[in-house]
Amino acid sequence: MSSAKENSSAECLALFRLSLKSPTMASQGSNFEGNVPHIFVTLGASGDLATKKIYPTLWWLYRDGLLPSNTTFYGYARSKITVDELREKCHKYMNVKPEELEKYKQFWKLNTYIAGSYNNADDFKALKKALNHNENGIVSNRLFYLALPPTVFESVTVLITNACKGLKGWTRVIIEKPFGHDADSSQKLSDHLASLFKEEEIYRIDHYLGKEMVQNLMTLRFGNRIFSPTWNRECVSSVLISFKEPFGTMGRGGYFDQSGIIRDVMQNHLMQILSLVAMEKPASIHPDDIRNEKVKVLRCISPLNFEDVVLGQYIGDPEGEGEAKLGYLDDPTVPEGSVTATYALAVLKINNERWDGVPFILRCGKALNERKAEVRIQYRDVPGDIFSGKLKRNELVIRVQPGEAVYIKMMTKTPGMTFDMEETELDLTYDSRYKEVKMPDAYERLILDVFCGSQMHFVRSDELSEAWRIFTPVLHQIESEKIKPLPYKYGSRGPKKADEVCSESDFKYYGSYKWVHNHVTVS
Repeated sequence: MSSAKENSSAECLALFRLSLKSPTMASQGSNFEGNVPHIFVTLGASGDLATKKIYPTLWWLYRDGLLPSNTTFYGYARSKITVDELREKCHKYMNVKPEELEKYKQFWKLNTYIAGSYNNADDFKALKKALNHNENGIVSNRLFYLALPPTVFESVTVLITNACKGLKGWTRVIIEKPFGHDADSSQKLSDHLASLFKEEEIYRIDHYLGKEMVQNLMTLRFGNRIFSPTWNRECVSSVLISFKEPFGTMGRGGYFDQSGIIRDVMQNHLMQILSLVAMEKPASIHPDDIRNEKVKVLRCISPLNFEDVVLGQYIGDPEGEGEAKLGYLDDPTVPEGSVTATYALAVLKINNERWDGVPFILRCGKALNERKAEVRIQYRDVPGDIFSGKLKRNELVIRVQPGEAVYIKMMTKTPGMTFDMEETELDLTYDSRYKEVKMPDAYERLILDVFCGSQMHFVRSDELSEAWRIFTPVLHQIESEKIKPLPYKYGSRGPKKADEVCSESDFKYYGSYKWVHNHVTVS
């Protein structure tokens, strides 16, 4: 057994043991013991999310022996296809090695596909009949993954409740974002789900919470004495949380234009990272203790003002190649004259004792100069400078992707006879430190968490409500006033105004430092 498999199995067992300490989870029978059937139902099984992410993830978990031994899989969608046709759609995303082919065949033998609509009770009765047949009268646990557009969430969850919940064992539903469009629509969805399911049965998935370095934030913060004394307004000048993609929306603009970059990335992924960076130490690692602290810190943030926001929309680069020559409005799937932002920067303030006055800068965008997601905690200038202004600020950088890493930018004497100085780093790069360890995909961690009954890395309803409270007013203002975003060239750093706002928010960008690792140079 590989070390990655052992680590993942141990993590799952630890989560299971943790669930036994929770009366709520224990009462649901959250365990893998005995021969209890587990049924995983993917609703929207023929769609992109299911074929590219969910089915490959289920295969990897099955391949590594991380699922309960008596697990079967059901796909449900409107497409009238067979299991073999579904397998063909998924195959190129499954990463199957030649020595795994026999196990791969066994995985697909455990799959059933049922065609049906998302608003027809008779179709869900047919699904119920198939599930009951698999159980054969034995207590079973059922998981329903809603890989569906939010327009059908309400009808599908009602039909699941009326027809497909198990009479014995537990039922859990996994819901993909978007969790509403603004505060009111999100609350409406939360109220609807609460009328059908208990909160501990609902798993709102934000795949960023499954990423290695996002999960590592807890350990870095609360497992190391070296960071705690400086993790506050006395030492930190600003915090920059970035998400950058080097490609645009070509061919996918129709979907993106309905949400925009703030709803697509900032209000969920980046706010989840912010809450983990800024929260106080929880009483324990129990999921509710952690999520309680995340909610507390979000409640200390006032609704965002437009004065603290920069919006951008990319235009083509005449000297670029291929898609880079085209701007957002050149995408035929984007409505003519759209003012939807493809770049956004927002400056948030946390009104509590630890962070009062420290800007938290969130920025995200498409068609930028690099692919990167990271947290930069920039420290204040060294007081009493004796080095004639040559010092540059220390930074703790937590790189989420690509190439997971943690490094600290620091000043050191340049090697040699001179007494000059330069920036260097204390570097933990996972590719070099953990060469033999396979990093699981975010969906692997999260789906395994659902089987184990751990909600640590899922979004609770009050977290969601607080995040929408912060962003809804400015989103409504942007849309009602049809505010036009600033243009920025495909492949650039984004609008120049964004760098100016970063500087005004006490983040210093020097442009002189190069992190060199494995022949990859990153600014």
